[in-house]
Amino acid sequence: MNPNHPDLKTTCLINPRAANSRWVRNKLLRRTLERKLPGQTVDLQGNGANMVDMARKSCEDSRMIVAIGGDGTIADVLQGIFESGRAADTILGIIPFGSGNAFRKSYGIPKNPRRAVKALARGTVVRTDVMKVEGRYAGFASVGATAGVTQEKLLRPIHGLLGHLLATWKIFRMPMEEKEIELRDGLDDRGRPFDRKVLRSRFFDCIVAKTNFFGYGWRVAPLADIADGFLDLTLLEIGPARFLLAFPLLYLGIFQRTQRHYKAKQIVIRGKSLPVQYNGEVLGELDQVTFKVVPKSIRIVVKK
Repeated sequence: MNPNHPDLKTTCLINPRAANSRWVRNKLLRRTLERKLPGQTVDLQGNGANMVDMARKSCEDSRMIVAIGGDGTIADVLQGIFESGRAADTILGIIPFGSGNAFRKSYGIPKNPRRAVKALARGTVVRTDVMKVEGRYAGFASVGATAGVTQEKLLRPIHGLLGHLLATWKIFRMPMEEKEIELRDGLDDRGRPFDRKVLRSRFFDCIVAKTNFFGYGWRVAPLADIADGFLDLTLLEIGPARFLLAFPLLYLGIFQRTQRHYKAKQIVIRGKSLPVQYNGEVLGELDQVTFKVVPKSIRIVVKK
């Protein structure tokens, strides 16, 4: 174990269904995990509420909680850590084992699970920000088209990347009504500070992020900083056809730099039946959604 966290009691929480149940078949990875990170290993079945509950309970006697799965699993573990009231004293570890893994890429954690285990055992602990959206803790979120596609994907039996692709028809049904965006304690697109700013926008998609990536390596928020004390807001004020045409540049994070962009400590978006997702999980369709930064609130193990 790294000198930054010697002899910590560790609990590894595993989503066995992640990545089409590859964890269940990967006996070598389990042995590597038990050798490198001795402690309790829990395979959890059922829904996300079970993961949240177990993470919350594990914080009572474990100093490091390791999430093994995709972004949904990490979101549930993160939620449990904060609900325990011990986030300031708990270390979060991540071993990627799902189709999303935006957290992995944003924190420089190896994609290969075995390498991630080894990196976790000798990594560095850093304190970083997270985002709070309607009581949930997250690294990234969106309002509009991408949330609508995520919502549609979860209604289908096919998940993963193929499920997302099959659900893209939903973007052509997204309303482009005007929304109000209220920003508090922020910086405008020229870096000038402000106390409060109210915007009007008919955005097609709105990205609110602390981390740089969505799932599948999409660099959705290239200007986000995990530890700058601000939320990162990008407004994609384009239509669905242009969104699809520009997607290669969107995927690389280039097109976002041409759009309206702000940083703020609190963001409130008001509209009508707005699709909202956080960490790849659907929050629902809301008329108002509030995002707040929670600065330097979690310790996480990153690659050394």
